[in-house]
Amino acid sequence: MKFTIDLNQKYTETFVTIHAKEWSEELDELVRKLDHQAPKRIVGSEGEKTILICPGDIDYVFAEKRKVYASIDHKSIELTMKLYEAEDLLQSHGFTRLSKSAIGNLGNITHFELAFNGNLCVHFRSGAKEYVSRKYVQELKRKLIIGADDHGG
Repeated sequence: MKFTIDLNQKYTETFVTIHAKEWSEELDELVRKLDHQAPKRIVGSEGEKTILICPGDIDYVFAEKRKVYASIDHKSIELTMKLYEAEDLLQSHGFTRLSKSAIGNLGNITHFELAFNGNLCVHFRSGAKEYVSRKYVQELKRKLIIGADDHGG
């Protein structure tokens, strides 16, 4: 992929033009990134307290009993959104799908190991761990290899 940036005082706003032979998954991802403003913080709740959460502090987000939680330092903070909404919101912060019920922060993964059932177990900086379903292993590996943990999605 090639980039050309033209900085000039004559422009009143920023616009992006993409030239490609055909539509691809890479282009789709690029357009989503350009179109989506990454939130600086998200809101969660712990008991009666409302908490502002920096996305980088979250190891993973998971759904359990029809509620969605962010795992931060072995604590579960309830989020007021669906898992797919959290995935859309956090994708630009380097989060990716781990399983049907969890998304993980690629930037907080330290290592992974193969579990006895064939699933991958990812370990986070906090010491927390979560399992990756076989369905999502290839995509996770691809994102780790291309360096998606730099918030490239």
